[in-house]
Amino acid sequence: MSGQGQDAKFFQRGKIQEFRQELQIAETKDKKFTKRKTVLKKIVANITMGNDMSALFVDVVQCLGTPLLEIKKMVYLFLINYGRAKADSIHMVIPNFLQDCNDRNPLIRALAIRTMSYIPIPVVLDNLTEQLRHHLKDRDPYVRKTAAICVAKLYAADPRKAERGGFVELLRDLLVDSNATVVANAVAALSEIADRPDGVVFKLNLTVANKLIAALGESSEWGQIYILDSLLRYVPETHADAELIGERISVQLQHANSAVVLTTIKVLLYLMNYMNNRTLIEHICKKMGPPLVTLLSSGPEVQYVALRNILLIIQRRPTVLKNDVKVFFCKYNDPIYVKLAKLEIMYRLANEENVKEVLAELEEYASEVDIDFVRKAVRSIGRITIKVEAAADACIRSLLSLIETKVSYVVQEAIIVIKDIFRRYPGRYEGIIPKLCENLDALDEPEAKASMVWIIGQFANRINNADELMDDLTYNFLEEPIEVQFALVTAAVKLFIYKSSSDPVKALVHKVLKWTTEEVDNPDLRDRGFMYWRLLAINPTVAGEIVLSEKPAITNDADRMDRGALDQLLLHTGTLGSIYHKNPETFIRGAAGRALADSPALNPLSRQVLVPVQRSGPSAGPLVVPGPGPIEPGTGPVASSPLPLNTSKPSPPLPPDSATGGLLEGEGSGGEEDEDEDAGFAKRRSGVGAYPVPTDPYASLDTAFGNRTQDEQMDAMPALMMPFI
Repeated sequence: MSGQGQDAKFFQRGKIQEFRQELQIAETKDKKFTKRKTVLKKIVANITMGNDMSALFVDVVQCLGTPLLEIKKMVYLFLINYGRAKADSIHMVIPNFLQDCNDRNPLIRALAIRTMSYIPIPVVLDNLTEQLRHHLKDRDPYVRKTAAICVAKLYAADPRKAERGGFVELLRDLLVDSNATVVANAVAALSEIADRPDGVVFKLNLTVANKLIAALGESSEWGQIYILDSLLRYVPETHADAELIGERISVQLQHANSAVVLTTIKVLLYLMNYMNNRTLIEHICKKMGPPLVTLLSSGPEVQYVALRNILLIIQRRPTVLKNDVKVFFCKYNDPIYVKLAKLEIMYRLANEENVKEVLAELEEYASEVDIDFVRKAVRSIGRITIKVEAAADACIRSLLSLIETKVSYVVQEAIIVIKDIFRRYPGRYEGIIPKLCENLDALDEPEAKASMVWIIGQFANRINNADELMDDLTYNFLEEPIEVQFALVTAAVKLFIYKSSSDPVKALVHKVLKWTTEEVDNPDLRDRGFMYWRLLAINPTVAGEIVLSEKPAITNDADRMDRGALDQLLLHTGTLGSIYHKNPETFIRGAAGRALADSPALNPLSRQVLVPVQRSGPSAGPLVVPGPGPIEPGTGPVASSPLPLNTSKPSPPLPPDSATGGLLEGEGSGGEEDEDEDAGFAKRRSGVGAYPVPTDPYASLDTAFGNRTQDEQMDAMPALMMPFI
C-alpha cells in the first residue's frame, strides 16, 4: 500500500528529451536498474495521463534486455500502446520477443505472447503463430491460459491465419485441460470467436458439457460465468440430459456473486425448455426465488438490474416469485427508477390472493410527493382492475376516493384508467360518470381530456347535459392538441347519432365538422372529418351502426410479450439486453443473436414459437473440428473422429419454414410443460400455416366514391353538407 502512495509522484507531465537523457544516463550508472525503473514509471504515468510518448520508442525498447520482470512489464505496456503506430520499427523488438517466449520464467513467457497478440502487425503475427502453438501446450497452466486468450486475439486480427494454423482445434483441446482456469479461458476464447459474424460455430455435446461443469468448483467467479454461459451452446437431445445438467448447476444459485447467480438462472431457464419433469421444473423455480430476492438487498444499481431481469423471468415462469409480492413493496428511500420497476413487478404478480395487499400499497403510493411515481401508482390500480376481475369493485372505490382528493394529476390519471375500465366491464360502472363530469374543469392534459371526451361521447345517451358539456369542450377546438381534436370529432358525431333531433346538437356537429374539414392542417383529422360528414349525409342510421358498433373488451393481453421474443430475451439474462428488454443485435453493431435450438427434447410450445437467428458475414467452406471422447448417442461421426465440439463455419441462412420459422404472434397450447405461464401463453390461435399473401389496401381507392372523378366529387361536397345547415 505504501508503494502505491509513493508512485503518485510520478504522475507529473514530463518532457521527451528529459526522459531520453535519464534513460541514457541509467544505461551506464545503474547496476541495480533502480534509475531505469524510475524513468519507466514516469513514462508509463505520462501515457496514463494521455501524453504522447511514442518518440521514446527506440530508447524504451533498449530496456528489454534488462532481466528484471518489473521493467519488462513496463516496456511491454509501452509496446502495447505504441507498437501498432511504430510498425516500421517493430522489427527491433522481434528478437527480444522470441527470447522471452523461451524464458525459464513462465510469467515472462506469458507476458511475451500476450504483448505480441496485442500488436496485429503481419511481422509480429508471423512470429507469434509458431510460439503460440508451443505455448498452448506449455507445462505451466498460467502460460496455457494466457495463450488461450491470445488465440482469440489472433483470430480477430487474421481469421484465416488462425484457421489454417489449426489454433481453433488446439483451443478445443484445452476444454479438457486439468486446470480449471485454463478451461475457463479456452471457453471464453472460443465464445468470443463464435460470436464474430465470420467466426466458427461453437457447440457442445453432453460429454464436454459435463467436464465443463466439473471445472466450475475450482474456477474463479469470471471463469464460472464464462463456463455457465457456454452451456447455452449445448442443445439437449433428451429430457434426461437437460434435467441432469440442470440439477448439477443449480447449486450455483447459492453463489455470493450476483453475476454468477443471474447466469445460472439464465442457463436453468434455457434448459427448462428441454425438460419434461414437471416436479423438477417446479423445484428449480422454487430454488430460483430466494437468490433473486437476495439481490434486492444490494445497492440500487444492482437492484435495478435484478428487477429488470425479474420482470422478464416472471412473465415466463410466474411461479418463481408468485408468493413474494411483498418483497417488491417500495421503500421510502428507493430511487425513482427502482420504485417504477417495482411497481411493474407488483402489477405482474397481482392475483386474487394478494390483490388486497397490493391495492392497499398502491393507495399509499398515490399520496407520495413524487408526481411521476404517483401517476404510475394510479395507473397500476387501473391495470389491476382490468387484470383481476374479482378486485374490480375495490379498485373502483379506490379510484373514486383518489378523485375526491381533487389533486389535479391524480384526478387526470384516474380518468384515463377509468375509460379503459368502462371498456373492460361494459354496463357495470357507468353510474360514476356524474362524479367524473364534476372534474371537467381540472383537466389540462391531452390524454386525460381525450379520455373524458370519449366517455361523454360514448355515454351521451346517459348524460343529460352532454350537449352543453360538448359545447364547452369544443369552444377552443382549433387550439386543442391533435389527440383531443380526434376525440372531439368522434364524440360530436356520437352525440349527433344519440340526439339527432336536437337543433343545438346539429349546430354543434356542423360546426365541428366544418372546422375539421376547412381549418385543420392535420391530413388524418381532415380525412376523418370528411368520412364522418359523408357517412352522416348518406345514411345516418348506418353511420350510427358503424360509429357506435360494439367494441372489443380491453384485456391485459397487450401487456404480455410475444412468447418467441420472450424466450429469445431470456437467453440474454444478466446482460444489457435484459435491462433494455431488447436483443443485443438491435443496439450493438455486430452482436451475435441467440435463439432456442430445435431438438427432439424441445417442448412443443417452445418449438411452435421458435425464432430463427440468421448469422451475417462471409461463409467459407465448412471447417469441422474433431474432438476427443466417445461418440454421443444419436450423432454420427464427422470426418474420421468423434465430435464433442462443433466449430463448423455457419452455412448461409435458409428461409424459415412457413409454418414455424418466423416470429409467430399466436401462442401455442398450454400443455403440461407450460402450466406455470400466464394464461395468455396457453391460448392457441388456429390456422397457423402458410403466411397470407399481402394485399394492397388501396387497390379499390379509385372506386370508393363511385365512378365520379375527383372534380365531380368536390362539386358534390356542398350538397352533402346541406342536411346540417
